[in-house]
Amino acid sequence: MIYVDADACPVKGEIERVATRHRVPVTLVANGGLRPSQNPLVETVYVPEGPDAADMWIAERASAGDIVVTADIPLAARCVEGGAAVLKPNGEALTAVNIGNALATRDLMADLRAADPFRQGGGRAFSKADRSRFLQALEDALRRAARG
Repeated sequence: MIYVDADACPVKGEIERVATRHRVPVTLVANGGLRPSQNPLVETVYVPEGPDAADMWIAERASAGDIVVTADIPLAARCVEGGAAVLKPNGEALTAVNIGNALATRDLMADLRAADPFRQGGGRAFSKADRSRFLQALEDALRRAARG
């Protein structure tokens, strides 16, 4: 099963295509605004609006053998702890080895933004290279999951 934190996910189409090729079910979890897919392997779950509702829904269900696609680091940490494989939309895998550093970096950046309210900018733009890395990472994760 692939769970997708879908509200702002830039690779939903890619996930659907790869999952269909591998015949793996996908659950897109969102607060709303997504058009349901006609693909029988893709389910869209709408959760109530509110902080972290989609994250909680995914974290309660994702387990070993599942793949979670999210850019949300605290959600990724909960899923890694539950045994799921986690990919960011840029193809970066979040694992037990690197999730602690990812959480620390996230917290540091939040502190820096809070200390300087005039700090401008954000992350870099999502690129074709990010999309390509994601496709390869998803293929690899699905192959590993199929091997058990």
